[in-house]
Amino acid sequence: MSQAYSTLSGWLIPFSRAMKARGIDPEQAFSDCEINTCELKDQETRLAADKLAQLMRYCNKKINNNDFSVEIAKHFYPGMFHALGYAMMSSNTLYDAYERIARYKRIVSNSCLLTVKESDDQLIFDMDIFHYEDSGRPALSDPLIEAFLATMVSFGRELVGLEIAPVCVKLTRSAGKQSNQYLEDFFGAPVKFEADFNGFVFERSIADAKLMVGNPLITQVHEQILDDLLSRIDRNDLIYQIKNKIYEQLPMGAPSQQQMATDLGMSLRNLQRKLHEKDTGYKELLEATRRRLALDYLTQQHLSFSEISYLVGFSSVANFHRAFKRWTGKTPGEYRIEMHI
Repeated sequence: MSQAYSTLSGWLIPFSRAMKARGIDPEQAFSDCEINTCELKDQETRLAADKLAQLMRYCNKKINNNDFSVEIAKHFYPGMFHALGYAMMSSNTLYDAYERIARYKRIVSNSCLLTVKESDDQLIFDMDIFHYEDSGRPALSDPLIEAFLATMVSFGRELVGLEIAPVCVKLTRSAGKQSNQYLEDFFGAPVKFEADFNGFVFERSIADAKLMVGNPLITQVHEQILDDLLSRIDRNDLIYQIKNKIYEQLPMGAPSQQQMATDLGMSLRNLQRKLHEKDTGYKELLEATRRRLALDYLTQQHLSFSEISYLVGFSSVANFHRAFKRWTGKTPGEYRIEMHI
């Protein structure tokens, strides 16, 4: 079973504009990558993240370079993010705008977790990429990660009205053999490779500066639209609903499949049928969710193994250890040592 990772089809607009700027025929590119151009007409249409990655590879190959990611960022426009883009435009500060996209990121894509962290003098924008549970492959390719971060910085420059630059940009990928000068040229900041996260850092003085375009009343209207859209996305994403309920209920013990069906307002047979249509099953989702949570909790040194076993719904530490060994081939203790935690 593989989670279906997708993005808003609005990304195809800056892709199209960037292709034209670099001498690539968009219609031919879409055809070669088997992307239906009708995707451009409906702002709420989703596009497989893998399909977008394929288009990115196609464009980099056409220009015989690896800098198409920042070309996309140069051609962004707020509407590519649906109402979220306009809500960001009317935010009070740059921090508010970034916090807003972190809160509503599932509208843009379900492929990552966005976090905005504060310190006394810095704002940290952290992009935690999800991975396919069957293969461990990242849901977003490295060039797509670059394109998103570059777009966020472009958006920030548009909001502030200045050619602002981050303190630094961090990428978990290696520097590779090709030149990465295009990244430092675009960001105007040092790029650190093999970093602990994908993201960027801004000075708080820039992040907290009032935006001239800020308008709380307009933001409220857009957020009502976003809340409605988010609820529709969630209602149509059965796997997301199930995982969310598992997260909520695990500390009280792993919910049974019958309990899950009841909570979702459907029969057990109907739940099984719908999951079968998605090429998965309840047991797989429960195991995958527990495993993902356990790996995350083990990075938090203050949590003991007994606390983690409780948080992921096991009745005893011994049962948790057996399950973890089955998932990873290691004990929780061995995993912590290997990860230098």
